[in-house]
Amino acid sequence: MNNLLAVPMLLCLLGAAATFLAGRQPRLQRAISVSAVAAVVIVAGVLVWASDTAPVTLWVGAWPRPLGIVLVADRLASVMLLVAALVSLAVLVYSTGQDEDELVRETPVSIFHPTFLLLVAGVSNAFLAGDLFNLFVSFELLLFASYVLLTMGGTRDRIRAGSVYVVVNLVSSALFLVALASVYAATATVNLAQLAVRLQELPPEVRGVLQVLLLSVFAIKAAVFPLSAWLPHSYPTAPAPVTAVFAGLLTKVGVYAIIRTQTLLFPAEPLTVLLGIAGVATMVIGILGAVAQVEIKRMLSFTLVSHIGYMLFGISLATPAGQAGAIFYAAHHITIQGTLFLVAGLIERVGGSTSLDRLGGLARVSPLLGALFLIPALNLAGIPPLSGFVAKLALLQAGVAAGTPTSWSLVIAGVVTSLLTLYAMAKVWNRAFWGVLPPACEQTYRSYDDPQAGRLLPALMVAPTVGLIGLALGFTVFAGGMYAFVARSAHALVDGSYVAAVLGGGG
Repeated sequence: MNNLLAVPMLLCLLGAAATFLAGRQPRLQRAISVSAVAAVVIVAGVLVWASDTAPVTLWVGAWPRPLGIVLVADRLASVMLLVAALVSLAVLVYSTGQDEDELVRETPVSIFHPTFLLLVAGVSNAFLAGDLFNLFVSFELLLFASYVLLTMGGTRDRIRAGSVYVVVNLVSSALFLVALASVYAATATVNLAQLAVRLQELPPEVRGVLQVLLLSVFAIKAAVFPLSAWLPHSYPTAPAPVTAVFAGLLTKVGVYAIIRTQTLLFPAEPLTVLLGIAGVATMVIGILGAVAQVEIKRMLSFTLVSHIGYMLFGISLATPAGQAGAIFYAAHHITIQGTLFLVAGLIERVGGSTSLDRLGGLARVSPLLGALFLIPALNLAGIPPLSGFVAKLALLQAGVAAGTPTSWSLVIAGVVTSLLTLYAMAKVWNRAFWGVLPPACEQTYRSYDDPQAGRLLPALMVAPTVGLIGLALGFTVFAGGMYAFVARSAHALVDGSYVAAVLGGGG
């Protein structure tokens, strides 16, 4: 069982090499990629089952403990890995449904599949990493892969967006190296389980400096305000499959790192007020940016920033209920945000644009497309009884139970953000789906009167989108069981089981 921890990373790396060698055979590339990510889904499902009893650990190499590299799958890591793998698989299948001419334009020289698998490898390794340096390596792998994916096609907008993205992430990487050096100088280790013990022996002011350094790095990765300005300018220019996987996964790796830092390394200094203020600002500023947009991808990018604030909401409470709400919300949001970006790709395919000024009447042209947008949009806004409502209700209850001025501010900001999210989604629905198409846009607008109507919504693009919607609805139907699992995950974050499994050889 322990050896399964290395499988997700190995599958993706081997798959990346195989797809690179098969660059002149697109069908073989797609088959290899889909098979590799599907296998990761299966392994992640097994790890979720195994980790519900105790954390599963694997020491890589022949180094004596605790000098070697350790991979750890506890409940939090395994559930994040499973949801991330499911979304990655859906996005990969979606990308195979694009027309050949579109594939050539969006994914030139057959680099999409190798790079995509490297991205999944980085995400998998980040969730399973048991030391800070391995986490740093994961972030660097993500940076390399995401920069290639962002700039595919070589258009001016994509190069500009990719340049901003890579500069910001290089700065965060440099800061991460400073944090790593500082942590190692103070504790003589970067192993997370050892750090959980040794950090408590340091003076409070030293712990505070190290905590702020690490949180700053992870806040950039998670796009926490005021370190989030890069995201709305980077994501909208990329192809739909790329923006979907970025929106669903990359920021959640940063959120995962913040949760791990706060609960495992610095449980006695949670910085609740600072995180709470950042959560309020992220929610409110992000959603105000969203309602001001007329371009759907930019609007979704701002809502992505805004809803990171809900996860900070739960983390900042520093209670088991708050942590459980944050974990549930992260899993829900990976699915919903990825789905909405896939739907945005379908909207662009049918309407020729994602600007609300150039869209109208899509519900009449394609009722199916209307349904594909409406369900995840209502879920993102938190309309009952969908999983978005369940997640937000859990956070609001945890905030009220905490009863501090900061928690009440978070509760109010959460309610306001939810209402403004509903307004933003209603704006898209009213203008793009119910509105009248501007006469100037009729020449570029595609409808089912077109002789090539069957190509508007290919089954290989619709099926994974429907699958992700079904996954989100599954979060609703099985919310009780899922929330019980994340509640156990939240309690395990602070009960010492992680440290015992790693240092005691458990798992």
